[in-house]
Amino acid sequence: MDARAQLPPEEDKAQKPKEYHFNPVQSQDEVRVGDFYFKSGDFRAAALRFREATKWNDGNSEAWLLLAESEEKNRQLKTASEAYEKYLDLAPDARNAPSVKRKLRTLKAQLLSQKSRG
Repeated sequence: MDARAQLPPEEDKAQKPKEYHFNPVQSQDEVRVGDFYFKSGDFRAAALRFREATKWNDGNSEAWLLLAESEEKNRQLKTASEAYEKYLDLAPDARNAPSVKRKLRTLKAQLLSQKSRG
């Protein structure tokens, strides 16, 4: 018997890959939930939600910034660096751009340091 046939209907739906289409409302909902997790200190769950938000709206600069900050807290320096770069691509004139650029330089230096040690 097929293993999926034994699952309840809601679990069977989870087996299908999610299809993303531009949905800014869903993106903002994901950011709100991610923000809750971030503030409660669950940076892994926050990062997952912020990543979801970017899939619903790749142009959501707030989601990219929050993803970067979450991944930095998770010590995922490469992912954080990539998310900060995307944020700066989307919001080059943002008020916080200079501080984000400094963070990005620091992360890249840390990544280079890790590579040279490892």
